[in-house]
Amino acid sequence: MSRLELKRGSRVLEVGCGTGRNLAPLLEAVGAEGQVYGVDLSEGMLAEAEELCTQAGWHNVELMRADAADYVLPEPVDGAIFSLSYAVIPHHRDALRHAWKQLRQGIYLVIMDAKLPSGILGKLLHPFVVWTSKLTVLGNPDVRPWDELRALTDDVDYEEAQFGTYYICRARKR
Repeated sequence: MSRLELKRGSRVLEVGCGTGRNLAPLLEAVGAEGQVYGVDLSEGMLAEAEELCTQAGWHNVELMRADAADYVLPEPVDGAIFSLSYAVIPHHRDALRHAWKQLRQGIYLVIMDAKLPSGILGKLLHPFVVWTSKLTVLGNPDVRPWDELRALTDDVDYEEAQFGTYYICRARKR
């Protein structure tokens, strides 16, 4: 969340918010005067996120059941994040471009997701992961959002974590 560089009063969007696992840290970053928007297509996951908001008494969260490439926000946002959601969105490039349009100038979009490690291990695992992803919601192991972000801006950071099995990429809208 720190990569978003949110401030008190910021408005932030999470695309693929799921059950709301990131709502607490996002709300901590934006404070009571900020706003968190969450978008997800899954009715069941959003129901869990709504229950979490009710139990926690959060009033500055707006959850929307919508396609990741077709939602309407009431205002531009001061940050957007895809957290373990980008690779499972079937039309991820459209979702990325739509989220990018929601950002104010000078603001960050962050994508954090799992990936295959580089080298021989990744090559060995690739066929199994592709096969498994077709049977589950593992997502597309071949997405490269850092390249897709570079098509939108030249201000892109990329780093790997957990022995190359996760990545975090961040882009600033100019």
